[in-house]
Amino acid sequence: MFDSHSRLPTADELPDSDDTPVDNELQDLIPGLLKLLLASIWAERWDWFWGTDMGIYFDPEDVPVVPDGFLVLGVPRVKDENLRRSYVLWEEKVAPILTLEVVSRRRRGEYYQKKLDYAALGVRYYAIYNALRQVKESFEIYRLEGGEYVLLSANPVWLPEIGLGLGYERCVYQGMEREWLFWYDEHGRRYLTPEERAAEAEQRAAEAEQRAHEESKLRQQAQGQLEILRRRLQELGIDPDG
Repeated sequence: MFDSHSRLPTADELPDSDDTPVDNELQDLIPGLLKLLLASIWAERWDWFWGTDMGIYFDPEDVPVVPDGFLVLGVPRVKDENLRRSYVLWEEKVAPILTLEVVSRRRRGEYYQKKLDYAALGVRYYAIYNALRQVKESFEIYRLEGGEYVLLSANPVWLPEIGLGLGYERCVYQGMEREWLFWYDEHGRRYLTPEERAAEAEQRAAEAEQRAHEESKLRQQAQGQLEILRRRLQELGIDPDG
């Protein structure tokens, strides 16, 4: 056991997570999509980190909390070439600004205990996605106010401290059509997935090719009409170049 009075354990000495396997593929896919989108949106920024199913250590004497996804601002995106194995608060000095839980059939305290845990850590926003909900909304996001989480009602929800909105929309990702979580800009426009960006680029290329073909055809028609006019002028004894 570590003696917290003499030395705190480092990230390399701590387990990566709580070793609890995910029991729903969405617990990997949804946080993974949000991270993938951030890597594109903030491609020029290196002051953020997104963790997926990674332990957040806040006390060397206690077990970590392990969100399905979490965002931290103001820390190096890449700590070193071996990357982060876990997120250790006494090393990083910055708490996550947002945590995400994707609820499966076996609940893990997302609506009560984890609210308390994240509030105690000072996490500004707590998002919960529950595809199995029948009566209430599948997506909820809370903001920490006065030590307690307050539900925000909108889709997407604008997060001013992050400079992005977070919400849900039905579309196709990795060949699967369903509801997914996305980042949005300040105008409520959704950031596209890599597949959508590729399809959009392909569509623009096809439209540009079609425009070029039509312009070429119009030039050929104009040249043909000009040649007919030249011949008629010559038949009338008029030099078209004179």
